Amino acid sequence: MSDSKLNENGEKNSKIIEMTCIVCPIGCHLKVKVDEDGKFLSVTGNRCPRGAEYAKQEVTDPRRVLPTSVRVKNGELPLVSVRTESAIPKRLIFEAMKVVKSIEVEAPVKRGQVIVENLLDTGVNLIATRTVKKLT
Repeated sequence: MSDSKLNENGEKNSKIIEMTCIVCPIGCHLKVKVDEDGKFLSVTGNRCPRGAEYAKQEVTDPRRVLPTSVRVKNGELPLVSVRTESAIPKRLIFEAMKVVKSIEVEAPVKRGQVIVENLLDTGVNLIATRTVKKLT
C-alpha cells in the first residue's frame, strides 16, 4: 500500500477547485473535485454536459488558443497576426512562442494561410488571421 493519506472513509484525500465555465455565456460556477494527485473525480455546478467536459479538461490537461504575430519580409506591414487553429496544451505555450519568434514569412500572406503545419507535433496548425500584401 502507498503512503497516501486516507480519510475516515478509507478514500484518498481530495480538494475542491472552483472555476467559471467559459464554454458559453452563462458562466456556470463549477466546483471540481480532484484527489491529492490532481486526478479528476467529479464536477458540480454545470448546467450542461459541456461544462463538465470543460472542467475535466481544465484540471487534467488545460489547453489554450495561441494568438500572436510573425515577422513579414517585404510586406506592407512588418508583422502578420497569427493564431493556432485550435487549442494546444498550455504547457507548450512557451515552447511554441520560441518557434514563432524564429519565423519570418515572405509577403504576400493571405488570411487563413498555414504558417506552421502541425506546430510542435500537436496536430494543430498556426494560421494567419489577416492578409499582408507585398510591397510594390
